[in-house]
Amino acid sequence: MKKVTIYTDGSCEGNPGRGGWAAILRYNKKERVLTGGSPRTTNNRMEMTAALKALQLLKEPCAVKLHTDSQYLRRAFTDGWLHRWHSNGWLTSNKQPVKNQDLWKDLWSEAQKHEVQWIKVKAHANNKLNNRADALAVAACQDAARELD
Repeated sequence: MKKVTIYTDGSCEGNPGRGGWAAILRYNKKERVLTGGSPRTTNNRMEMTAALKALQLLKEPCAVKLHTDSQYLRRAFTDGWLHRWHSNGWLTSNKQPVKNQDLWKDLWSEAQKHEVQWIKVKAHANNKLNNRADALAVAACQDAARELD
């Protein structure tokens, strides 16, 4: 199984507001950078989109170390939230529809194809790749803002 390292981040000007996301994928000595944005979104959606787009890019099952500073994203997988939501028909413990259900369903599907280790990264700390993903997400957010002007 190929071993892939991924760093993701999302950015939002206002929440909701204009947003951007970025993912850096590394396999051996190869690197691929993905970015994108949206004119009206939330930070959580941008964090989730970055991870989803990165996982969708993988063409075969991989052992993935996915680094994120989003506790919402990481804990949904590591603390079993996503499994419970999936089992409960995408309802929370309060019987309310799960927010961002469209992205969660796609993330669930993509994550099932791989062995994903969800790794916590401290935001805006001394982590070169996380800081780079952040800068790329901010730039994608600014690009989304320029497209509206």
